Amino acid sequence: MKLRGLYGITDGSTGKELVHQVEMAINNGLAILQYRDKSSSEHTRLNDAINLRELCCSRNIPLIINDDIQLAKIIHADGVHLGKDDADIQKARRILGNNAIIGVSCYNKLQLALTAQAQGASYVAFGAFFNSPTKPEAPTVSIETLKSARQKIHIPICGIGGITLDNAAQVIDNGADMVAVISSLFSADDIGDTAKQFSKLFLEPVILH
Repeated sequence: MKLRGLYGITDGSTGKELVHQVEMAINNGLAILQYRDKSSSEHTRLNDAINLRELCCSRNIPLIINDDIQLAKIIHADGVHLGKDDADIQKARRILGNNAIIGVSCYNKLQLALTAQAQGASYVAFGAFFNSPTKPEAPTVSIETLKSARQKIHIPICGIGGITLDNAAQVIDNGADMVAVISSLFSADDIGDTAKQFSKLFLEPVILH
């Protein structure tokens, strides 16, 4: 599966509302989905993950599970996204297999991305590029770091953190293959139209400044 385009991360909605929101986004160009829920019960998380897996599989959209390797394995998700306090890449690869998508948060550290690439990550994520309502305490990363990463990183790069329709092009034009969006997508008044507008940004020619 090609890792490029709008990368949606769920915002904590559950049940039918969650599936409906994701379906609207997929119908309008969502390319990758990450299921992220830090608050719900284990039972709710399992049910939601199963429902999202069924939806994503039917539309050929990769489903990535945030942090939880075992949940990814149970529902046969396409992969997992790991942060600094999560399991290592090799462990995830052993459990999920060689074809699994393993994403790694690298924050504002190019060296973390280089290490993740060497250890077999499928993609790396830098952020926050802008003030993030989801993680207001997140360290910020500069466009200059993204430019440097694009010269040295040969796997897909994802930009995250405060990305909106007003600033996403800046991240894409400087080397990001994906932009990860939470509130700007799933809290939008019209999720479908917002997904469509984000997706259009990837149809424009990429200009590296």
